[in-house]
Amino acid sequence: MVTASTLGKTRFFDTPEKRDLLQELIFSCALEYQWDLEAWAVMSNHYHLVLRSPEDATKFCFLINKVHTLSSKRLNLLDGTPGRRVWFQYWDSRITFESSFLARLAYVHGNAVHHGLVERPEDYPWCSAAWFLANAPRELSERVAGFHMDRVLFYDDF
Repeated sequence: MVTASTLGKTRFFDTPEKRDLLQELIFSCALEYQWDLEAWAVMSNHYHLVLRSPEDATKFCFLINKVHTLSSKRLNLLDGTPGRRVWFQYWDSRITFESSFLARLAYVHGNAVHHGLVERPEDYPWCSAAWFLANAPRELSERVAGFHMDRVLFYDDF
């Protein structure tokens, strides 16, 4: 699981166009480095990802670095602010237990609700919740829905 924060929690990705830009870069870089996206939530000042690593997971930092480098350059081009620092840092953790995995899926899917942006997770366009409901087996989506976000101990002070 990965969480990345913008510098000073600044809402750099404050328009649909900018959130689309970041989400598309996350998708393309994950594909390029062969990491499977299990869940994602892109907000105006941070994002969360749950990824499944390839057999050789050593290029993880390259994936994150490329997302941050390209998104900064493209965002700064849109805003007319070349060279501005956009990203502060990221935190990652390795998920080793199924219950932790399911809880983090629920957490990421519910992040827009947690931040008061929508009432239902599937209504937030920059999140995997709607995709998950449409594509995951019903049994799995019901198990994930059974996890409550307040039980996940995870820093998200955005």
